[in-house]
Amino acid sequence: MASDSQGSPVTVTKRLGETGSTPVDRRPPRSSVSTTSKDNGPALAAGVAQSDRLPANVWKVVAVAAIGAFMAQLDATVVNVSLASLATDLHVSLAAIQWVTSGYLLALALMLPLSGWLVDRIGAKALYLLCFAAFTLTSTLCGLAWSANSLIVFRIFQGMSGGLLAPMAQMMIARAAGRQMARVVSVAALPVLLAPLLGPVIAGAILQFASWRWLFLINLPVGVLALALAAAFLPNDREETRPRSLDLIGLALLSPGLVLFLYGSDHLGERIGVVALVVALLMFALFYRNARAKGDAALIDLRLLKGRGFSASIAAMFMINGVSFSGQMLIPIYLVRACGLSPSQTGWLLAPLGLGMMCTYPFMGPLTKRFGIRKLAASGALLAFAGTLPLIFLAAHGLVVAVLAASLFVRGVGVSAIGIPSITSGYASVARQDLPMATTAMNIVQRLGGPTMTTLCAAFLGWRLSATVDVASTSSAFVAAFALLCALHVLLFLATLRLPWLVAHASVVSQSPVTEPQSA
Repeated sequence: MASDSQGSPVTVTKRLGETGSTPVDRRPPRSSVSTTSKDNGPALAAGVAQSDRLPANVWKVVAVAAIGAFMAQLDATVVNVSLASLATDLHVSLAAIQWVTSGYLLALALMLPLSGWLVDRIGAKALYLLCFAAFTLTSTLCGLAWSANSLIVFRIFQGMSGGLLAPMAQMMIARAAGRQMARVVSVAALPVLLAPLLGPVIAGAILQFASWRWLFLINLPVGVLALALAAAFLPNDREETRPRSLDLIGLALLSPGLVLFLYGSDHLGERIGVVALVVALLMFALFYRNARAKGDAALIDLRLLKGRGFSASIAAMFMINGVSFSGQMLIPIYLVRACGLSPSQTGWLLAPLGLGMMCTYPFMGPLTKRFGIRKLAASGALLAFAGTLPLIFLAAHGLVVAVLAASLFVRGVGVSAIGIPSITSGYASVARQDLPMATTAMNIVQRLGGPTMTTLCAAFLGWRLSATVDVASTSSAFVAAFALLCALHVLLFLATLRLPWLVAHASVVSQSPVTEPQSA
């Protein structure tokens, strides 16, 4: 054990477990068990134990950060459901106007690797204000676009700024919430979950009563208000910046690699899509080699992955996004192609999935505190598997609406019980000063999980459907596709078993220098 006030050789780092204005006792603990003082309140033994009560300023930060994530998600949803109207009004084909969405997503991926370096350079508050201002400005420019090409260009710029809003919001919430991450995110996630539900309603109302330009111009007053709130409530973190040189080689490999990977996944049926995927994988391999050689000077310090808690969180997030997006792709195709339902009917039948998620999210904080990370995430994985398994029966024997609704609801409940514990574990397992780089890594993994698993399931389903000659063979193709999805759910369950039992276990202060990766 280190000695007390006379100077300890042990470096005690400030962890995610420390929140906001909570004073930190930097003296080494006298035992491995945290104690509570009646006079001084909860004692922070190695940054682990803390009061359950969150300061009011934490909720202010959460509210401001949630606005940014909500706006970015809502904007993408509104545009997605309005592509047909945009194509008609701008006199272009649907294939051309879809670049309003594709360009946004690719620009988002292009900027994502820069988020950690920019936070270290100028601070989270300054970067968030800059990104929000740019997002609001480019939204206005989109509303003033005079042609399809100009709209696509402005959407690309909007994606470059909006792509940083979500990771910035996530990181600022993690900084403010500390070990209460699960509790806080369970509330902060609700607006983001509402965005895909509100998007079609808002888009329909705007297109019915006003010009398509108001799909973007509506962001102007909301953005100005959000900027004022962000400037007032977000804490100044300039003193936490630690400027470092930009890894230009890593950026030149990772950013284009992400863009090519997403593009190739979306165009896998074409030769250019296959070429893009191959080039992307090659660039990822070169980035990995470059990052290993540069250590903490790399764009992303891969030594963070050596920490068991962080690597387990990364794996779980990759898998949960993969199975979520794969299910969202396979189920509608099954309902339309195998069951002969219309897109509007399919939309209504998918509602129980979102309903199950929304019913669970508000309780994730208390559930995580009561049952722990691993037990809750693993139980969620089993529920998601149980909700997916009936799809095999439906594909083989025909659609039963009640069974589909019940299974999708259970699947939604299960899926929602994995994400928050996994994110909480990831943030709790790294030092506070490593949060920007950890946020970048987690968001990149999340972006890759969906396209990877979706491409796998889509290619498998396409291969099985190519040999179909009748209704029976079509049903067998979907049976096989849903069986593959269930197999991915099993891998997800195994990934959750690597998560730490409790967030406190993942938040133990390391007795090593902050440059070394932390283990759970």
